[in-house]
Amino acid sequence: MNAALRAEATKLRRSPVGLIATVALVGGTIAVLGGITAAVAGGDPAMIAKAGPAAALDWTGLLSGAGQVTAAAGMLGCGTVLAWLFAREFTDGTIVGLFALPVTRGRIALAKLAVYACWVALVGVALTSGLLALGLALGYGAPDRAVWAGLARLCVLVLLTGAMTTPVALAATAARSLLAGVGCTVGLVVVAQVGALAGAGGWMPLAAPALWAASGGTAVTTPQLALAVAVGAAAAAAAWWTWSRLTCRR
Repeated sequence: MNAALRAEATKLRRSPVGLIATVALVGGTIAVLGGITAAVAGGDPAMIAKAGPAAALDWTGLLSGAGQVTAAAGMLGCGTVLAWLFAREFTDGTIVGLFALPVTRGRIALAKLAVYACWVALVGVALTSGLLALGLALGYGAPDRAVWAGLARLCVLVLLTGAMTTPVALAATAARSLLAGVGCTVGLVVVAQVGALAGAGGWMPLAAPALWAASGGTAVTTPQLALAVAVGAAAAAAAWWTWSRLTCRR
């Protein structure tokens, strides 16, 4: 298992996919929030109207904007990395070689999921740290207890978003296709947005993490969040089960 973990971690570390996704999620979010802040500070009425609560030039507005951006972009970034992790052997034509290894395909799948989870956690910490640095640079002052709680929720939002994206691993494996994984990612984003607009609330697992973060933890109950985590865990288990029963076929 340790060999599989090292191999999968090395693949992600040396691949431009992980680097680009990390820079896009962390740097892109900070850049977008900086642009929104500059536009609002400049008195742009259109941007102020579109930004809503994020138009406030304080920690509250910054955290609100960060939650909105992360909820939308987080699933796309996580899905892209997860699709690559689980489909690269099929795409590169190296999947047959895995059957000659002493490590089972099931353990390889677990290693992929573990490396993915570590990457999501690192992105969450990096994004939260970047947001903290941005707020201090903008002169919003030292964070109080409410701000620290908001930063913690943002980090948890990244983790929950990563968990809710695990169906991508199953789609990429079942179809043996990177494009299938990317298509599943887009589908998850659409379903989450439609579910939120339809008023499904916290009982829509894909939308529950974003609603929880946006409401400060009041709009989504603990059972609803637990359901979201359970759905992600079930998808991860299904991906492992599928990998453990892979067969050589064209």
